Amino acid sequence: MRYNGNMMKNTMTYDFEDGVGPVPAHRHSNGGGWVADSTRVVDSAYIGPNAKVYDNAKVYDNAKVYGNARIFDNAWIYDNAKVRGNAVVCDTASVYDNAMVYGNAVVCGNAAVFGNAQVFDNAWIYDNAVVCGTACDTASVYGNAKVFGNAKVFGNAKVCGTARVYPYDTAE
Repeated sequence: MRYNGNMMKNTMTYDFEDGVGPVPAHRHSNGGGWVADSTRVVDSAYIGPNAKVYDNAKVYDNAKVYGNARIFDNAWIYDNAKVRGNAVVCDTASVYDNAMVYGNAVVCGNAAVFGNAQVFDNAWIYDNAVVCGTACDTASVYGNAKVFGNAKVFGNAKVCGTARVYPYDTAE
């Protein structure tokens, strides 16, 4: 129990192992994953039992975060997006529509993954990069690929292996 003003209040804390220490948090009602009280996670979203959402992250609509996935900083996950496995979405990155981020993938910076796009394996999407797919196609980034800067991957494009995708003005 923690004393809060003139009343006693039950609070739980959880250490998200981010160097901050224990913070006020709770188990999400739909899935049971840990959610910091500083986040905005709607009841319709699914946060699996081993998933973590903290800092000022937002998870809306029917988005699903499960496995050992972590969503933090000011990241947004919404619509029907899925983040799973050991994937990380952080900074101000967003994952939405029907996009999937999984495996050991990292989406960070101001990056966006949306449409039917898939980012998986050990891929990194960062800076202002965009990965998107329409209803008819699926852009995929996987393997140890990295997409960054203002680069865009869309349509049926596949970026894999150890590929690096730079915006045209910074290519090495």
